[in-house]
Amino acid sequence: MKAQAVHEIRRGLIKVLIRFKRTRQGVRHSIVVTRLFRNGDCWKESSRFGRDDIPVMRLVLDEAHTWIFQQTQARTS
Repeated sequence: MKAQAVHEIRRGLIKVLIRFKRTRQGVRHSIVVTRLFRNGDCWKESSRFGRDDIPVMRLVLDEAHTWIFQQTQARTS
């Protein structure tokens, strides 16, 4: 079964997509971190980051961790 996108967190040009997948071992979450950039009139995504992206990445990764933890707690309650 393919992982479903269940939540997105975006701060500026940095985006984290959280995916959800049911496995035999239980529910698994995975994340994809991308940086948005503009190429002419089109918006694109990249997996390359610069020095100034790191503080924002830390913020969105922390938010993603908190969101996943809350979802896991809600399921086990």
